[in-house]
Amino acid sequence: MIYRDIIKPFFDHSVSLVMLILLSPILAIVAIMVRMDSPGPVIFMQDRLGMNYRVFRLYKFRTMTHKKNRENRQVFTNDPEITGIGRFLRRSKLDELPQLVNILKGDMSFVGPRPSLPDLKEKFNEDGKVRVKVKPGLTNLAAVNGSIFLTWPERWVFDRMYVERQSFLMDMSIMLRTAVVVIMGENFYHKKGMNEIQAGDGK
Repeated sequence: MIYRDIIKPFFDHSVSLVMLILLSPILAIVAIMVRMDSPGPVIFMQDRLGMNYRVFRLYKFRTMTHKKNRENRQVFTNDPEITGIGRFLRRSKLDELPQLVNILKGDMSFVGPRPSLPDLKEKFNEDGKVRVKVKPGLTNLAAVNGSIFLTWPERWVFDRMYVERQSFLMDMSIMLRTAVVVIMGENFYHKKGMNEIQAGDGK
């Protein structure tokens, strides 16, 4: 597939490089804000599952209080461990900007299933097993259809749908809808996404 194998990797590499250069002042400001807001490292690093089950180190701006042995769990906006600046970064998605480095390195793409924790692969159903056939992404189809409000199996339905239908137009649509989610909130597309799952779309 020309788009998936040639055009998309070139787009990811070139655009991530340009964005890192253009956004470097914002990255520096956010880093200072995180450092001043609470003690701990500026960048949060965690092993995640990539394409073909390859594990890589994912980067994010730290948005929670620093704790070495925190239990891996779904974090919602009202979590008491989220810092003051962390709430803003999560709502605006600025905490994800360091993943531009992951994209530049080839670990991720701009669009693709979100990289999961490595141990989640033990729970993958047939939909979940399909999601690792492509690079994980900064945003994805599930992210614009309910995101954190979806269960893992529901997210994997959207992941499989993306893997089987990915195209330039789909990627552009997801990125535009992601911009809407940043402005309107993660539940903006939730109802529509649930209707698609219930209708069995993407199977």
